[in-house]
Amino acid sequence: MITRINRFLAAVLVPLLIGTQSSPLFWIKQQQYKPKELISLSQSEKITEDVHITAHRGVNAEAPENTIPAYQKAVEYGYYSAECDIRLTRDGVWVLSHTAPLLGKFSMLGTVERSDYDELCSYKYTHGTNFWEYPDLKIATLDEFLDVFEGAQTRPQIEIKTKDYDSLSSVVDAVRAHGMEKTSIIISFDLKQLQVIREYDSEIELWYLVYRIKQKDIDAAKALGNCWLSADRSLNGSKTIGMTLSQDVPLSLWTVDSIKDAEKLYDMGVRYMETDRLKN
Repeated sequence: MITRINRFLAAVLVPLLIGTQSSPLFWIKQQQYKPKELISLSQSEKITEDVHITAHRGVNAEAPENTIPAYQKAVEYGYYSAECDIRLTRDGVWVLSHTAPLLGKFSMLGTVERSDYDELCSYKYTHGTNFWEYPDLKIATLDEFLDVFEGAQTRPQIEIKTKDYDSLSSVVDAVRAHGMEKTSIIISFDLKQLQVIREYDSEIELWYLVYRIKQKDIDAAKALGNCWLSADRSLNGSKTIGMTLSQDVPLSLWTVDSIKDAEKLYDMGVRYMETDRLKN
């Protein structure tokens, strides 16, 4: 039933809602999703050592988040790494999407997990930065995401969003198929997912996502081996940051979108940050 409704939306309602490029409706969409200027850390007089920056969902200030153009820009601009979110479709394909609902990407009903891959490929982006510049843009697969980083210095960073354990081996298989075991980073808020991945591979770098850092989080990262903590900038200060770094657990903070916030973290010893706006 949802598929039939979505076909109607794609054919009739979505074009009306977006409007033509000369319509008031389209102008409103352009204002909502207009590109944002990136802010260079080179403007800071305090930051004198290298800061390694992760492009959150790609360079989403210039292209729709979690799309191939956003990651191509991350490679072009020389980011340390670029983060994506992956979900599993109904027919078992890993695709890039931060949220499950289709409404905020394609103006369609349903979710990624309840849709087949071919169905998702038939939808056009109606949301996201500068989406009108990419009329043929389709949802990206994990393999297509990894393709972007072949031969690049920028590292692919994969956040698992689907609450699934049985299919995690296919994420590791995709990384191995691209020969990226030493450059890829797999991240999750779900500690059990990271533990399952560690059983499949002893070398791939993992990042355990947390909000406010606790000692048990540091202990969990140590137990996994080759595991970082990645924490919420707004919930962590000198105490929790110092506690982590003093125990030799690598740390990245998210989301850092101003030079002022970057300088505060830099003064606390943080050299890895995730951002929507900053660049080196």
